[in-house]
Amino acid sequence: MLITEKQFQTLFPRAKNAKQWVNAMNELLPKYDITAGPRLWMFLAQCGHESGGFTAFQENFNYSRDGLLRVFPKYFTRLNVDQYARQPEKIANRVYANRMGNGDEASGDGWKYRGAGIIQITGRQNMETFFKAFYPQTWQTCTPAMLLDPYTGIAAACWFWQTRNLNRVSDREDVEAATRLINGGTNGLDDRKNRYVAAKKLLSA
Repeated sequence: MLITEKQFQTLFPRAKNAKQWVNAMNELLPKYDITAGPRLWMFLAQCGHESGGFTAFQENFNYSRDGLLRVFPKYFTRLNVDQYARQPEKIANRVYANRMGNGDEASGDGWKYRGAGIIQITGRQNMETFFKAFYPQTWQTCTPAMLLDPYTGIAAACWFWQTRNLNRVSDREDVEAATRLINGGTNGLDDRKNRYVAAKKLLSA
């Protein structure tokens, strides 16, 4: 067993369905060679950050006017921002249009395939690639909502982990390198480092 329910609850006290998360991890992580030690610590730290401590499993997009101008200056200017502020679905459809396998803004793909799961799988192409890999017989009936389920959520995170070769940087205990592979930058680096230290301390005891 990689992690117990009590250990999980210690690391993520606000998380619900602890038993389901733990059962999924203990079953699935070994299949992706995410083993006890640095690989497990990194997985818990990074997924813990991305999901707000296993409490948030879908991208929100409820941005204010100023938030849009600051976070997405490529897509919003003072000329159009008022049409989108505090309208999450419209924002996602604009930001994620015509990329990651999504259709145009009117298609609704941006909202449908917004980040989901504990490591925020994003975009139609990425989701379909995962579903084809994990549910090869039934992938065409799979929906983004399935990523909110603990078992499929852990499976998707493991798949993402493997595709980014995150075990390699985890073995070096390089939290910043892992963060860049997941996030494309260093957003939330301090929190990720703190979560890594906490997981290491608890699971090394």
